[in-house]
Amino acid sequence: MFRLVPILIILCFVFPTAGLAEVVDETEIDQQVREIAKTLRCTVCQTENIWESGAPLAHQMREAVRERVRQGQSAEEIRAYFHSRYGDYIMMEPPKQGVNWLIWVAPFLLLFGGGILLWREVKGWVTRTPAPQPPPALDETSRRRIERELHQDKLE
Repeated sequence: MFRLVPILIILCFVFPTAGLAEVVDETEIDQQVREIAKTLRCTVCQTENIWESGAPLAHQMREAVRERVRQGQSAEEIRAYFHSRYGDYIMMEPPKQGVNWLIWVAPFLLLFGGGILLWREVKGWVTRTPAPQPPPALDETSRRRIERELHQDKLE
């Protein structure tokens, strides 16, 4: 019995899905629908593509994609159809043209600008910090007082 346990553990690592996975027969149409649907934004969820969204509208959009794939339309034709109905917003990756370039370039410009501001601020901190000054020299009355107090401490 104890010899069987290590063998079963090893088999679980070698064949992790043996007997557990459903046989999924994904057709060419299903693969095309999945690839196209992953590039289109769900208008209800707004942060998910229509392939991952559970919204009823996303389901309808997936079926529209499936129907157009069956009709023989290319992926670009299907994306153009949705783009004509919903605009640039429907694309998960906005086109790199016109004002949309700002979406692609702005994060890098902000990061660069923030780095320059941070560098200038740190440089200002370093140059504004004064060098440590030596303590001022003691005048004669202060020096006598210190010596007197030290001398009294020794007597006690």
